[in-house]
Formats: sequence, structure tokens, C-alpha cells
Amino acid sequence: MHQMTLAEIARGLADKKFSSEELTKVLLARITQLDPQLNSFISLTEELAVEQAKAADARRANGESGALLGAPIAHKDLFCTQGIRTSCGSKMLDNFKAPYDATVVAKLAAAGAVTLGKTNMDEFAMGSANESSWYGAVKNPWNLDHVPGGSSGGSAAAVAARLLPAATATDTGGSIRQPAAFTNLTGLKPTYGRVSRWGMIAYASSLDQGGPLARTAEDCAILLQGMAGFDQNDSTSIDEPVPDYSASLGDSLQGLRIGVPKEYFSAGLDPRIAELIQNSIQQLQKLGAVIKEISLPNMQHAIPAYYVIAPAEASSNLSRFDGVRFGHRCENPENLIDLYKRSRGEGFGPEVQRRIMVGAYALSAGYYDAYYLKAQKIRRLVKNDFMTAFNEVDIILGPTTPNPAWKLGAKNSDPVAAYLEDVYTITANLAGLPGLSMPAGFVDGLPVGVQLLAPYFQEGRLLNVAHQYQLNTDWHTRTPTGF
Repeated sequence: MHQMTLAEIARGLADKKFSSEELTKVLLARITQLDPQLNSFISLTEELAVEQAKAADARRANGESGALLGAPIAHKDLFCTQGIRTSCGSKMLDNFKAPYDATVVAKLAAAGAVTLGKTNMDEFAMGSANESSWYGAVKNPWNLDHVPGGSSGGSAAAVAARLLPAATATDTGGSIRQPAAFTNLTGLKPTYGRVSRWGMIAYASSLDQGGPLARTAEDCAILLQGMAGFDQNDSTSIDEPVPDYSASLGDSLQGLRIGVPKEYFSAGLDPRIAELIQNSIQQLQKLGAVIKEISLPNMQHAIPAYYVIAPAEASSNLSRFDGVRFGHRCENPENLIDLYKRSRGEGFGPEVQRRIMVGAYALSAGYYDAYYLKAQKIRRLVKNDFMTAFNEVDIILGPTTPNPAWKLGAKNSDPVAAYLEDVYTITANLAGLPGLSMPAGFVDGLPVGVQLLAPYFQEGRLLNVAHQYQLNTDWHTRTPTGF
């Protein structure tokens, strides 16, 4: 049962080959048995899961149907879930139980999805390795000595290890696509505003976007269908019709124009990954795609711009965690200043503190124009590069990451080295574009991903290309040894 995809589960439930309750209990037992190796879950919600599974079975018995009705999933632990701990991977929120459901959680629950638990993550989504979590690092099921990527590493590791078929995740600078690449999954960051951020605890509000992590593009289409849509509670949600993502998966790629930026193949890219990307390009050419070299000249400025904008927004968003209203509070504060200092010092880990300090500095008097304003101007140049490119091509293809997953702890003493691993992913967040990573092969036994980017609200095009690619390759079917 644990090897089934979301699509296969939907067919099995519809054909009454098994019940949601049976499947849920199998997966809960599997998580209990195997997750101690991975540390991919922060909270298991066994009672809720069985209750939801029974309700889904009853709905099916009454004639209801739906791809997500009775399907087991998990939520990244920054989506608020009513009455359940929502920690953001931080000591600051270890005791926080959300009083309401995030829109994404509510929509998927209404569709009949079964919540198995909350997955581990980098603290407040700040990290590229899932090593900054207060609950400990997550391990990559392909090699337990390596990172699974971040910040959605818990969701990625759990799905890759076949603990469940799919999970929700979020992407601020590549936090869906990078862990997807590191764990041999398909991960999709939708267009900014496509998925509601209401109830999704913010890191950088103009960059954060929720999306699906699964083994196949077909599964991502199913999960995104349940997540996407306008939400009046979210002022950044865009009132745009949601297409049937599964309906266009079978479209031909004949004549599809794929742009390959020359800047992607620089000295920083592992040559073995470059070779796998070229193999992917050749496969898509066989399916009828037309390849064209393009240029994204401002890509080189994206990392410094991102690491000004994101920490600046984080310093503002995280100011609410002050030891007064909710979250961690220090013991016996001497006065209000002592309360603030010690509560925040004890509640936030080193990476979060680092980014708050950088952000506060960038926004401070005398430095706002020099750093934050300039970064926003670069952001516009990055977007303009994409708009120019999409006048010539339908999608853009390249590597998801410059290197395979690194060893646990390898970059802890050099945060900038970890930041540079986001070089291919952050541009999509700066521009608000949809991006997808899909499995493309292995280097030294570790998975490698190829990234696809598309114009705004063209998630269906990305899913179509990935699905056609997966019909003609088998990288996405590989399972890590022992799982």
C-alpha cells in the first residue's frame, strides 16, 4: 500500500479495493516504525487521521467521489491546524496550538484529505538543509548522512521514504523545489497568489507560497487542485479561475518552445548535474519540444537582492513573537526590556537570529535606500528578464540546484555557502513565477532535479511537461534502499 501514488490511491478507493481507514492505519504504523531514522515528523495526529478516514469512507459509501477523498497527506508545520501544535520548527512556538485552520488545511480537509501529522522544517522556514529546526535535523532517506534540503525537508523526506504519498510545503526561495531535487520528488511552487497564505505563518510575505510535494507530476496536479483558489481572507490572493490541472497532463509537447539560459551553466554547476540536464533536454526534444538558448542577465544579482529582501520582511514578521501574547516566554523577567530580550533570545535559534539582525539592519535609517530599496529595484530587473524571455519561449529549463545534497553539518560554519545553493530557485520567488522540480537522475547515489519555470498562472503547462517526461523516464519511480 505504501508504494502507491496519490492517483493510484484515488483509483483504489474508488474501486473499493481498500478503505481509507485501512490505508491510514498502515501508513501510521509505517511512520511510527521508520520515522525515528528520518525525524521527518514533529507531530503525529493518529486520532484525527483515523477519524477523518472513517468520515471519508462514509462519504464514499454515500456516493461521493473525489481524488483527495480519503487520501492520506501531511502538512508542513507552519500551516495552522486547529487544536494541534503548529511550531514552525521553533522553540518559540513549541507550545502554540492554533485556534483555527489555515485556508490550505481547511480546503484539503473539505476535499476529504486525511491529515497524518505535521512535518519537520527549518525554523520559521529559514534554511536550505532542514538543520535549523529546534526538533533536530531531518535525514535524507537516500543517504542518512546527507541533508534532505529545506525548508520543507520533513515533507520531502517523508514522501520520498514512502511514509505517505504527498504533503504540503512552502517555497520562499526554493524550499519546495530544492528538497524535491534532493529526495527524487516532484515539487511545485505555484504563482504568487495562487494558493492562499492565510494561516500560513509568514517568513517573507512577498515571497512565500504554498504548494505540493509528491512523487509524480500527476500527484502534484491532484494536490494543487485542492489547495489553489481565491481566498478573501488573504489580501495577496489573486481572483483567477483554477483550471483542471489533471485535464491537460496528456497534451502533446510538439512545438513547445523551451528556453535554456546560458547563465545556468556557469563554473558553479557540478558538471555531472550539467550532463543530466542535457539528457533531460534531449528527452524533451524527442517528445517534440524545440530548444532555444536565452539569457537572464540579472540572475547574478538575485542572491544578494533576495538575502536583503527576505530577512528584511522576516525581521518585521517575527517582531510579533515577543514573549507577551503567545509563544515562548522567559521565566521571571526583571522588566519589559528583559522580557523581550530573553524571550526572543531563548525562543529563536541562531539562523533566525542572524536573519532578523540582517533584516533590521537593512531597514534601519541610513541604510534603507542603500540596501532594501536597491534590492527591490534589482527584483524588478529580474522580473523584466523573465518577461522578455517568455516573449520567445513557453517554459525555461535548467538545474534545480548546483550540487547534490551535502552531508549533514557540512555548511553549518559557512551560512553563505548554503545561501549560494539557492542560485537557480530564488529568481522565481523574486518574480512571483511558478516553478517545478522533477527527478532527472543521480550523482553518487544522490538524486538530482531539473527545474521548469513558466509564465504566471501556467502551472498546468509545467505539470504537463513534467508528466510527459515522467511517462518516458523512470527516475521518479526509484525508491531509496530500506524504504
